[in-house]
Amino acid sequence: MNSADLMIPAGVRDKKAAKGLALWLYAMCALVALMVTVGGATRLTDSGLSITQWDLIIGTLPPMSEEKWLSEFEKYQQIPEFERVNSTMDLEGFKTIYWWEWGHRNLGRFIGLAYLIPMLWFVFSGAATSRPLKLQLGGIFVLICAQGAMGWYMVSSGLVDRVDVSQYRLAAHLGLAVIIFGLLFWLAMKFSLFRKAPPPQKGSRSVYRWWTVGMMLAVFIQIVLGAFVAGLRAGKTYNTWPLMDGRFFPDGYFIGQADFLHAFETMAAVQFNHRMGAYALVVLAVAFWLILQRAGAEYGRRALLVTGAVFLQALLGIWTLLLAVPISLGLWHQLGALVVLVAVLFNLYRLTEYQAR
Repeated sequence: MNSADLMIPAGVRDKKAAKGLALWLYAMCALVALMVTVGGATRLTDSGLSITQWDLIIGTLPPMSEEKWLSEFEKYQQIPEFERVNSTMDLEGFKTIYWWEWGHRNLGRFIGLAYLIPMLWFVFSGAATSRPLKLQLGGIFVLICAQGAMGWYMVSSGLVDRVDVSQYRLAAHLGLAVIIFGLLFWLAMKFSLFRKAPPPQKGSRSVYRWWTVGMMLAVFIQIVLGAFVAGLRAGKTYNTWPLMDGRFFPDGYFIGQADFLHAFETMAAVQFNHRMGAYALVVLAVAFWLILQRAGAEYGRRALLVTGAVFLQALLGIWTLLLAVPISLGLWHQLGALVVLVAVLFNLYRLTEYQAR
């Protein structure tokens, strides 16, 4: 790489400011990935409903005495999950699930502060110079706040007449986390990757770009379909592959008469949808690699990384399913989805931002 290839991205004061922004944003990506992992562990350990109230300030402190622990346990004993599922749980068992949810919520609070304080410094120190960049940074903070509200909206769905949270709200919660992660990663690339991309050797850049956008949307949809599997704990059933208990299309897909919403209401349906999404994504990834090879060796190598990541994620998903979703594999599978998204976003960035400067 020579100096002629280096450029300062628009919106920042200098290269030092760009480097600082990039390091901060990459750190935020790591925190969001950790948040997704802890959230997955909270789900897999059935801990999400252990704290039945939301308090932004006081909630940062855990129970500090036996009396307060008993008070929290009594609140949990009043919700349907305890009455119908965990009625034999003792205080020590409650503490285990409480700590998972407490950690998840406080990590969210930490992420908010870890974003807000540096953002204000970059804006008011003059490191971020353009209005569009300031609006982008502020917009991500609004989404982070919305994610906290969405988390409580999700939890509240399991406190009244259900033994679990709504799978729809869980999917929205995870989907918003993925969007925040993607926006952070995109901005981080903008302030760290300055080498000009070579023009495609064959074909239209816009065609390759649209293929990559389609790949990104397919990955996002598959992640959301996975959230429905987690929401209904569907990975604990139909633990065979390639067939679902001996059938391609499972008997339990519909509840009585076929209805569109049944596609998101039964364990058979959401697992079948996630399987079909995985197959479609594998096929699309192969087509993506074959098409982007035409653009040149560099584009082909990056597309091959996407295809490889998709194949590994699919194999990990099968392994996780066959073992009925042990926590460790479930969390690796969830992180693997973010790895695939990173690979696709990097490809898309090379087809857009690099040429725009």
